[in-house]
Amino acid sequence: MSECVAQPQVDPVEDQRKINARMAQVKHKICVLSGKGGVGKSTVAVNLATALSDAGKKVGLLDVDIHGPSIPTMLGLGTAPLISNEYSVDPIYAGNLKVMSVGFLNQDEDNPFIWRGPMKMGVIKQFLGDVEWGELDYLIIDCPPGTGDEPLSICQLIEEPTGAVIVTTPQQVAAVDVRKSMKFCETLEMPVLGVVENMSGFACPKCGEVVDIFHSGGGEKIAADFGVPFLGKLPIDPAIGKACDSGQPFIQSHGASETAHMLRDIIKPILSLPGK
Repeated sequence: MSECVAQPQVDPVEDQRKINARMAQVKHKICVLSGKGGVGKSTVAVNLATALSDAGKKVGLLDVDIHGPSIPTMLGLGTAPLISNEYSVDPIYAGNLKVMSVGFLNQDEDNPFIWRGPMKMGVIKQFLGDVEWGELDYLIIDCPPGTGDEPLSICQLIEEPTGAVIVTTPQQVAAVDVRKSMKFCETLEMPVLGVVENMSGFACPKCGEVVDIFHSGGGEKIAADFGVPFLGKLPIDPAIGKACDSGQPFIQSHGASETAHMLRDIIKPILSLPGK
């Protein structure tokens, strides 16, 4: 750990000062959250960040899923080595996108991070305060599922997050847990920018027809119940899985597809956020 990133500060006041200084250069800090695992949250985060970058925005993508960092694989970055000095850490670039993930700290992808809360808090502080993010229009933060250490640390360390994008799948078993993420945001007084319903039907790779395989509408109901925007639906598209495994963002590799058009519609309200 110490060979990869700058040494953590022991003074919490100085830690927070450094974080505030870095985050002051970022116009919009957006957390991608879900109370349920396996809903495609990281896929949404990668394609959201890529779409914003393709729209000409300066974008960073921060992966704080400590125990299951998938962003490096989805962007074809593998275990890219970090470059650091006494004061800062350089992000890894995927095109114009600035990326940071705990996955870059591990040169053997099979090795787990067996960390308790204080270790996780320490590395999140470093990612926010030590990484040379520079001036950004958007910092997209991919959080692990649930409402525990990592999302709570992010929301408390970033004093004024712009808001959260909540990802769910249509069926009730997911919606029950995702609703807890909505309450999490309410408790922390963090705005919810909208809800994305992922895996909403299956897009046939031959004819393009979308067929429901789960009950549809779970995301729309969550948005309506909590009075927040519904950003849209994304179907299960076999090309998305292939794109993730190949390290190519789907919205770039299949930009002409109907699903990519749906993704671009989802980011329109986020592109329209007022600048600071």
